[in-house]
Amino acid sequence: MTNMLCGCDGLPAKTGRREFIKLAALGGGAMLLAPRIAVAAGHAEALLLSCIDYRLTDKVAKYMDGRGLKENYDQVILAGASLGAVNTQFPDWGRTFNDHLGVAIKLHDIKRVIILDHRDCGAYRVIHSKDLTGEPEKKMHAVELHELARRIHAKHPKLAIETLLMSLDGSVETIA
Repeated sequence: MTNMLCGCDGLPAKTGRREFIKLAALGGGAMLLAPRIAVAAGHAEALLLSCIDYRLTDKVAKYMDGRGLKENYDQVILAGASLGAVNTQFPDWGRTFNDHLGVAIKLHDIKRVIILDHRDCGAYRVIHSKDLTGEPEKKMHAVELHELARRIHAKHPKLAIETLLMSLDGSVETIA
């Protein structure tokens, strides 16, 4: 029996089962080397935690580029950003964030965490069952941002932590 391949990867259009398994095994072996390559690759300045909201993905990248961090940060994306990492309704999200933070420290020797929430966040409506705007919305974000910052600092006291809030127009303010 043969597997039909498109040949677009430089492989013959027909590859026998044994050849296919050999090629797959070689690919798997290459993947085993990937963690060593990543460790050797070295350093990223920061880990960014941001929200899944499709309206802001380009604005988040533009903001980070504008800070001189283009291709110099790792990124974790959770619904609600800080809320996603600290809520009790979806506790696995917080564990996932913490696991990724630990990997970013080990692999890329990050020195800071940038937590970037945003206004008009649907995750806040889903998890808190509230639809706030203006100053009440900002205060709610501040609670979640500060709680996550506290938790990160407790586990990783040497990391700098930034707590930020982005408006839908892409402007960003620091939440102190």
